[in-house]
Amino acid sequence: MKTLDVIVAVLLVVGGLNWGLVGIFQWDLVAAIFGGSGAAVARVVYTLVGLSAVYQIIFWKAIQRRWATGA
Repeated sequence: MKTLDVIVAVLLVVGGLNWGLVGIFQWDLVAAIFGGSGAAVARVVYTLVGLSAVYQIIFWKAIQRRWATGA
């Protein structure tokens, strides 16, 4: 489960940086890399970032316990 926690954290950082770029420069890095915001791969990335946020919200306490105990 720690591997999933790390993947989720990375996706959330990617999403946060992307939204920061959109907010500051009006430039969508994910869309630029994957061929537009409507491209299938870009939509998959956006979906994974959203699902990562949901996972983080639902399992916040479990993630904290998992990393605190070292298990």
